[in-house]
Amino acid sequence: MSTTDIGPKGSATKAGGAVVGHVDHRTGATTGIGWFLKRNIPGETSWFQTLGFAAMAVFGLQAVTGIVLAMYYKPDPTTAYGSIRHITNDVTWGWLVRGMHKWGASAMIIVVFLHMARVFIFGSYKYPRELTWVTGALLLIMVMFMGLTGYLLVWDQKAYWATVVAMNITASAPIIGPYIADILRGGTTFNSDTLSRFYAIHMLVIPGGIATFIGLHLFLVSKLGISEPPWSKRSTRARRAEEAAARAAARQRGPRGRHEVTVDPEPQTLTAEAGQ
Repeated sequence: MSTTDIGPKGSATKAGGAVVGHVDHRTGATTGIGWFLKRNIPGETSWFQTLGFAAMAVFGLQAVTGIVLAMYYKPDPTTAYGSIRHITNDVTWGWLVRGMHKWGASAMIIVVFLHMARVFIFGSYKYPRELTWVTGALLLIMVMFMGLTGYLLVWDQKAYWATVVAMNITASAPIIGPYIADILRGGTTFNSDTLSRFYAIHMLVIPGGIATFIGLHLFLVSKLGISEPPWSKRSTRARRAEEAAARAAARQRGPRGRHEVTVDPEPQTLTAEAGQ
């Protein structure tokens, strides 16, 4: 009997347990959550391995503050900048929410790049975590694109011309560059549809993609595990043991494992006779 079974249970506890048991019986949620949370972690795991979770937490903050801002923002070229000023100056705690969203975007990009640097240093992109690396690289692209689309929504001079430069760079890419730029602009030039298109991509398309690939990324991390740091004592011992086993196997093969070169005198005799 576990400690949770000691003592009487109230009606609320019994009702909650019954609901959890019913849902788990139909869905197996407890088994899935247990598989996701209860897994082996390398003994020398450090704070460096928490950068991925930090990026996910910042994304959650961006999602919440973005939803609040969307309630007051007007994606129209004539009213967009005025709605931003209204949020900052008139809405209760609007300055705080907008500041958290603005600086949270920069913080997310910084944390994602730090996480990527940790992956490079620890060699976490190697076998068997190649797909984990691919999903992370796609998340990096989406995060950068999220910053680009959100930058234009302020609709001031700096945001406008910075986006014009970005679209010109995109259009200079070979073959598909001009088509991508036209799709993002909603035409060959910046117009009223450009802001609406950037707003839809920023609010709907990219967050959905990021949420989807975060789920896939976490699934792969849970399935394949977390890589150990290069200075891990356990991995060093395992590598040395493998090298020692390989040397011992080579010694056991001995001379039989080597290719012996023998000289057959018959071809020489035939060659000599042919020369005569």
